[in-house]
Amino acid sequence: MPIKVPNDLPATKILDSENIFVMTEKRALSQDIRPLKVLIVNIMPTKIATETQLLRALSNTPLQIDPEFINMDSHESRHTPPEHLEAFYKTFAEVKNDRYDGVIITGAPVELLPYEEVDYWDEMKQIMEWTKTHATSTLHICWAAQAALYYHYGIKKYPLPKKLSGVYRHRTLNMHSRLTRGFDEYFLAPHSRHTQVRREDIEKVDKLEIVAESDEAGVYIVKSSDNRQVFVTGHSEYEFDTLDKEYRRDLEKGLNPDIPVNYYPDGDPSKTPPVTWRSHNHLLFTNWLNYFVYQTTPYSLEKVGTEVTDEENC
Repeated sequence: MPIKVPNDLPATKILDSENIFVMTEKRALSQDIRPLKVLIVNIMPTKIATETQLLRALSNTPLQIDPEFINMDSHESRHTPPEHLEAFYKTFAEVKNDRYDGVIITGAPVELLPYEEVDYWDEMKQIMEWTKTHATSTLHICWAAQAALYYHYGIKKYPLPKKLSGVYRHRTLNMHSRLTRGFDEYFLAPHSRHTQVRREDIEKVDKLEIVAESDEAGVYIVKSSDNRQVFVTGHSEYEFDTLDKEYRRDLEKGLNPDIPVNYYPDGDPSKTPPVTWRSHNHLLFTNWLNYFVYQTTPYSLEKVGTEVTDEENC
């Protein structure tokens, strides 16, 4: 897939070195097609790394993607250079009158706080409400998945006895779902979180379907019946060393973290972890883009959010 990106975005050189087809703005303008506009609400502290991970995840499709990034205007980012935010990010106020084919909302390391105590919760609520009328489909990741399930459906989160960190085995519950086309019955995916949502709470909501889950990690993928909301409680977009960096960061903080489960060879942190979830990651993002965005979004962006998408044929 050609991803239309600014020339100077740090992810551009990284993705190009991996033979991922990135397209500069100048070249994209010469193509007589309408790219899919995807808004990425990046609330991760490691914004540059997250940009690269998500653009890589969006890369395995022939569709042209035009991504935009916003961050929280009500929160000061301490881990990303101000000049990077100034060059590549907008605020919600700057995009709220626009419409998008798809929206991705990332996770954030604020799980242990009640939602109402997160300093940008009011702004996040505005964004989540706005996606209902200004985006064809929204993909929520990790904390954002829990936050959206709470905001839209009143589903609570529960603290875990200890941090869930590692690569876990999952089961596909609906092999005929468009979202899981091409999935194996069992697959691996990373998790990194302190809280969970419970199956029994989700099952009480008729408009929601659990698509995949893990015996160890719990509910993994949930979608709404109209396909306009997708909730992923893990991090399939993670790079091979992301959990390693988190583990070593927590060690340095004196948090005495457990070694991530099923991650390092022989459970040895001195060994390089292999990537065992890449194909699942590509399928998840490709299926979401193709079936839940491209196949249902209107050609005219002005009509995005005003048309009801067809329910999934299973």
